[in-house]
Amino acid sequence: MKYTIYELEFQTGVHFGDAALDNTEYTFCADTLFSALCSEAVNMSEGTLDTLLDYVHKDKLILSDAFPYMNGEYYIPKPVMHISNDTNGDSTIKKKYKKLQYIPVSEIDNYVNGRFDIKKYEGLDIGEAVTKVSASVRGLEDTMPYRVGVFYYKKNCGVYIIVGYDEDSIKNFTEILLESLSYSGIGGKRSSGLGRFTFHSKKLPAKLSERLEHCDNKCMTLSVALPKENEIEYAMDGATYIINKRSGFVASETYSDTYMRKKDLYVFKSGACFTHMFSGDVYDVSCGGRHPVYRYAKPFFMEV
Repeated sequence: MKYTIYELEFQTGVHFGDAALDNTEYTFCADTLFSALCSEAVNMSEGTLDTLLDYVHKDKLILSDAFPYMNGEYYIPKPVMHISNDTNGDSTIKKKYKKLQYIPVSEIDNYVNGRFDIKKYEGLDIGEAVTKVSASVRGLEDTMPYRVGVFYYKKNCGVYIIVGYDEDSIKNFTEILLESLSYSGIGGKRSSGLGRFTFHSKKLPAKLSERLEHCDNKCMTLSVALPKENEIEYAMDGATYIINKRSGFVASETYSDTYMRKKDLYVFKSGACFTHMFSGDVYDVSCGGRHPVYRYAKPFFMEV
């Protein structure tokens, strides 16, 4: 499989996450990206969505979560695994490790081998989250103010995704969808102009490329993932992980006459580590609407 990094450079602020409206994250998961690509595919020529689903089901196309980049350095999630080092008895250092979310790709060997300098990388300053007040006007009713959390990235900062593909034609297909999505925007409050971006294709760092191509030992997933029913027992053997509930509303005008929620799906968070690889799946999380709603939960493995 071939791999390409795409840096997403946002032209506006972003609103990510499905928690309180006045909060926001600065990264998003692969299922959010996949759902957005599905929406773009629906608006293109007939059969585009089926082609996208076919590529993913057959493991010809895989997507990572979106992770931060800053001044040319790419970050990946902290592996959910026990790390032995000389500071294991220091409670202050333990707290710093617990708060740590991302590590630089260049430091993955040092992290796994217990030589990571947590004091150097305990903070990741890639932008600023602010709360904006907006107004909702409903016919003759009074104007209703509400707060929205918006994140603004600093210069030379943003998020990136990794796309794995079997053939260059699949890469070209994905870039067409990304181009369309860049104008529509990704995340929440797109009608307010949030989430629009440009994207730039980049070569993977050698250290990351090697670990993607050789998963012979313990592996970490770079995307939210959920094994198929017949894979769960095998995948759980020796696994270390954090469970994440994925939920939200269906963003489709044809699905129902009113906004409806998707079925909740509990998945492994990116950074989960496994001794046995699995395929995962794309799950239908529709709930009484007029068409399926897809939730991406296929792993993107790298060796740790």
